[in-house]
Amino acid sequence: MKTDVVLAGVGGQGVLSIAAIIAVAAVDSGLHLKQTEVHGMSQRGGAVQSHLRMADRPIHSDLIADGTADLLISMEPMEALRYLPSLAAGGAVVTERAPLVNIPDYPPLDAVYAALEALPRVWIVDAEAIARDMRASRAANVVLLGAASPFLPVAAGALEAAIGVVFGRKGEAVVEQNIAAFRRGRAVTAAASD
Repeated sequence: MKTDVVLAGVGGQGVLSIAAIIAVAAVDSGLHLKQTEVHGMSQRGGAVQSHLRMADRPIHSDLIADGTADLLISMEPMEALRYLPSLAAGGAVVTERAPLVNIPDYPPLDAVYAALEALPRVWIVDAEAIARDMRASRAANVVLLGAASPFLPVAAGALEAAIGVVFGRKGEAVVEQNIAAFRRGRAVTAAASD
């Protein structure tokens, strides 16, 4: 078993928190893990990405070759398009619906959505709206993680435990809020991914 995941977004959206949660859950589940991150001008809204490689055997490289990623998780729809070359045939895409328009030549949203919806396995999730509805706007990234969780090689319970590890220093209320956000996101795709 091997699962390669590319996470993408813009600085400040919580991409690296998602990566940390998945990494903790994978290691605690007994999987081998390699991870790499690229932080691009995160304080100015630059691109941020992380590669996560998980397997039941040793992994020799932390980079995911183009055309081999099993899953692309993106906190921003245009960033999902940017990393589509990483995706394997038959790979899944789980992306946020709400754009973060931080460049003057951001493409028309209709064109972005059309390109994504042309893919065979794509879930465009309004994670920001779900998080706002929960009065937990800072948990949109964890909503998206929940939506992506059925495609990961770790159990939902392991991911929830990892949320406790990653956010534990922020207090029990924050942990509980993020677990609730995770569950709301998971409900969006759980049936569709079976």
